Amino acid sequence: MDPSYAVFAVCVFVAVALAIEGLHQVWASRHSAAAKRLAARLRAIESGGVQAESTLERLKPRSQWAWIEERVLGVLPSGQRLMHYVETSGTGKTAGGMVALSVACGCAGFFVPVMLAKPFMFSVFGACAAILPWAWLARKRERRMRQFELQIPEALDLMARAMKAGHAFSTAVKMAGDEMREPLGPAFRMLFDEMQYGVPQSEALLRLSERVPIADLGYFVVAVTIQRESGGNLAELLEKIGSVVRARLALLGEVRTLSAEGRLSAWILGAMPFVTALIINFLTPKFMSVLWTDPAGQRLVGVALVSMVIGVVWMRNIIRIRV
Repeated sequence: MDPSYAVFAVCVFVAVALAIEGLHQVWASRHSAAAKRLAARLRAIESGGVQAESTLERLKPRSQWAWIEERVLGVLPSGQRLMHYVETSGTGKTAGGMVALSVACGCAGFFVPVMLAKPFMFSVFGACAAILPWAWLARKRERRMRQFELQIPEALDLMARAMKAGHAFSTAVKMAGDEMREPLGPAFRMLFDEMQYGVPQSEALLRLSERVPIADLGYFVVAVTIQRESGGNLAELLEKIGSVVRARLALLGEVRTLSAEGRLSAWILGAMPFVTALIINFLTPKFMSVLWTDPAGQRLVGVALVSMVIGVVWMRNIIRIRV
C-alpha cells in the first residue's frame, strides 16, 4: 500500500473530525444548556436589570408601542400598575403592545359582524374580544406566580443548608440561582448580580420583591432585612420561613381540591347556554333567529348575559379562598 494513501486517509479523517467538532461548537454556542442560561440571564438583565445610576447600565430596547406607554398609560393614574403587571407576567410582552392587541381584537370583533350583515347586538358582543389578550396574560401570570410559590420553599432550604455549611448570604443566593429552574432561578441570579455590581443589599432585595410580587417572597425579604439590622441566626430563620410556606401550600392544595367541584360547576354552567344555543341553531336556525331579529329577543339575550356574568363572578368569589 502506498504510504501517501495512508497519509491522505489520516488527513481526511482529521479534517472530518475537526469539521464535526467545529459544527458542534457552533451549535453549542447557541443551543446548548449553558448558552441558553447565559442568553436568559442577559435577557433578564436587559428587561428588568439594575436601575442604579451608572454609565455602564444596559438600557432596554425601545418597543414600537412605547409611545402608548408614555403618552397614554403614563398619564393614567393606574398606568404604572398596569405596566408593572404586564412586566411581572414573564411573557416578554409590553403594556403598549398588549393595549394595541386588545384594541385590534375589539375592533375585529366589532366590525366582522357588521361586514357579515349581522345585527348590531353581535357587534356589541364581538367587541368583548378586547379582553381576550388580557385573559391570556392573566392566565400566564397566574401560572408563573404559582411556579414561584412552589419553588420558594426549596430555594429557602437550599440557602439555609448553604449558610449552615459556612457560606455567606450572597454565595447562598448565587447557589440558589444556579440550582433552581425557571422562573425562580433567574430572579435569584439577578439578585446576586445586583449585589455584586454594588447595589445595597436591602435595595436589591426590595427590587426582587417588586419583580416577584408574591407574599411568600415578601416574607423572605422582610426577614432578611430585619435580620441584617437586628442580628440573629439567618439560616434557622430561612428554615422556619420555608416550613411555613410549605405548610401554607399544603393547605392551599387541600382547599383547591375541595373547591374543584365548584370550579367545574362554574365552567359547566357558563358553557352550557352557549353550547345549547349552537346545537339549537344548527338543528333549527329559524327557532333561534328570533333571539337576535326580534327586539324582545335581543333584550332577553342581554339580560341573560348580564345575569351569567354576575353569576360567574359570584361563584368565583365563593370558591376563591385565600390561604
